[in-house]
Amino acid sequence: MGIRILKYTLHSFLLLIGLSSVAQQDPQYTQYMYNMSVINPAYATEGDLINVGALYRSQWVGTVGAPNTGSLFVHVPLQEKIQVGLSVINDQIGNVVNETNVYADFAYILPVGTNTKLSLGVKAGATFFNTNFNGFVYSDDLPDPAFANNLSKTFPNIGAGAYLFGTNYYVGFSAPNLLNSKHLENDSGIVANGVEDLHFFLTAGYVFDINEQLKLKPAFMTKSVAGAPLSIDLTANVLINNVLEVGAGYRFDDAITGLANFRVSPSMRIGYAYDYTLSNLGQFNSGSHEIMILFDIDTLGKPKGYDKSPRFF
Repeated sequence: MGIRILKYTLHSFLLLIGLSSVAQQDPQYTQYMYNMSVINPAYATEGDLINVGALYRSQWVGTVGAPNTGSLFVHVPLQEKIQVGLSVINDQIGNVVNETNVYADFAYILPVGTNTKLSLGVKAGATFFNTNFNGFVYSDDLPDPAFANNLSKTFPNIGAGAYLFGTNYYVGFSAPNLLNSKHLENDSGIVANGVEDLHFFLTAGYVFDINEQLKLKPAFMTKSVAGAPLSIDLTANVLINNVLEVGAGYRFDDAITGLANFRVSPSMRIGYAYDYTLSNLGQFNSGSHEIMILFDIDTLGKPKGYDKSPRFF
């Protein structure tokens, strides 16, 4: 049933999405399967664990003005059917653009089968957008007037998502930012708009129990934004003895990835991922690095095993 749901959901998504705009703007993640709270407000867990996670990504190392992204999330079950969360994402491009997103999440879980649940979620918060063009070196002889002044703006935003999960699979669909925001406005009769467009995410994963010591965990993430090529990540991880996890991935026409994580203690896991750029940008950077740390704590403050969390998927 799980594989059939994944196939039909992916086909429907690819047929329905047909948009036009400029570029992908939301941060990219290689360890997306462990950063799900940031992508989808409907992400849900089973049991009474408090999930805490942090991820830092340094993209296109060696490139001038390359982006660096940090995310932090806390996910808490309040009742059997109600879960809430808080996420903070900071995205910095060189020393010029700094954007921080702060969101609160609410998810309501409905049983739709013996071992299947559907979670519906919403998120609300704000984006704090700042630019600093002091000392910025222009490549053109005549600088663009849009970059003449520093900006400091705050934009409200909302998001929504759905998350279907069972004992060994999940499928999620979300739009974390439903409100388009204009970062630059018309100035002195010159049209200079910088718009953040609507992004759609489709994520899914499945766990195959090979034996008591080995589990195969394929996953994928598809990201769509108007006017940019569809971004598709395919990843396959192998979990060994519920302690060490290693895997590899492919981002279509962009990068190949390697990732690993290790359970340091029953309540803490750390991970690392590396992207090798396949596109023309590879000539100007030495790849991308990503580190993460995950904590699972029960509602009484006592640590519990990582394998008890749906992030196992």
